[in-house]
Amino acid sequence: MMDILVVLENKSGSIHRMSLEAISGAQQIGEECGLSVGILALGENASALAADASQYSVEEVLYLENENLNSYTADGYSAAVAQVISAENPHYVFFGHTYQIRDYVPRISAKLKRPFLNDVVSYTVDGGKPTFYKQSFNSKLVSELQTSGDGPVLVSFQSAAYSSENIQNGSASTRSVNVDLDASVIKTTPEEPFQKEAGGVDLSKADLIVSIGRGIGKEENIPLVQELAKVIGAELASSRPVVDSGWLPSHHQVGSSGQTVAPKLYLALGISGAIQHVVGMKGSKNIVVINKDPDAPLFEIADYGVVGDILEIIPKLTEALNG
Repeated sequence: MMDILVVLENKSGSIHRMSLEAISGAQQIGEECGLSVGILALGENASALAADASQYSVEEVLYLENENLNSYTADGYSAAVAQVISAENPHYVFFGHTYQIRDYVPRISAKLKRPFLNDVVSYTVDGGKPTFYKQSFNSKLVSELQTSGDGPVLVSFQSAAYSSENIQNGSASTRSVNVDLDASVIKTTPEEPFQKEAGGVDLSKADLIVSIGRGIGKEENIPLVQELAKVIGAELASSRPVVDSGWLPSHHQVGSSGQTVAPKLYLALGISGAIQHVVGMKGSKNIVVINKDPDAPLFEIADYGVVGDILEIIPKLTEALNG
């Protein structure tokens, strides 16, 4: 029996980045609290995902294959995962806080009558038991979350709460599990998976990103940034105000209503750092901020910061890098 079960999400045939972050968090919590960790993969290629997950230091990797799970539906996934949780009886069930998790995990909570602590950002340990924390009111308040009873407790972690680079490798056995899932349970008809618009950029795969905010001033200044991005081989991104103004297409937007990214370098130009944007990029390995406002909130999470006018700095930086 495992104490913590991490449920994976399939992202185009691979383990979703935020599921990897959840594994990293589970390993840390498990080590501090003396709890064993297991993983569950489900869906059409569950056995392949389980084989990928078996390289990590966990107790066991379960995989659930069922024809009624080949396409995602909240009905099917919630019914199947609830049955696995009841059978395996973990004390904690961890997820990455993705749109899919937000869709079906509340149903599991209702089915099992157990709490769902969503969008958790950190934890502390007291007496061998974790206390979880989540932000609210645009990160102005932090809530302390504790549960009573024996579990299970459902927990989802906010993007970049943990780093997938900290996952401990190992060698775990895999085990097939089954559920009683009749097609009649599924009341919804899945559509084709969401595809980005033609010409769209998948920023989640970019190693280098140059991102602009309202500090760029006007659409006519964007070519300055595009030239800089070209010189360093980076993708161009933006905060929501730039997209709302119609200066860039929506596939460039980073944040809670856009893409979530974790590049090696995130160069933020003229972005103040509203929490909606920070949620989408705080997992970046190195964050460089240039802003003429010394009190811009994004400086608080920056690795390097420059207070100055981006319209003066960008051309000089591009020239220096070209040289």
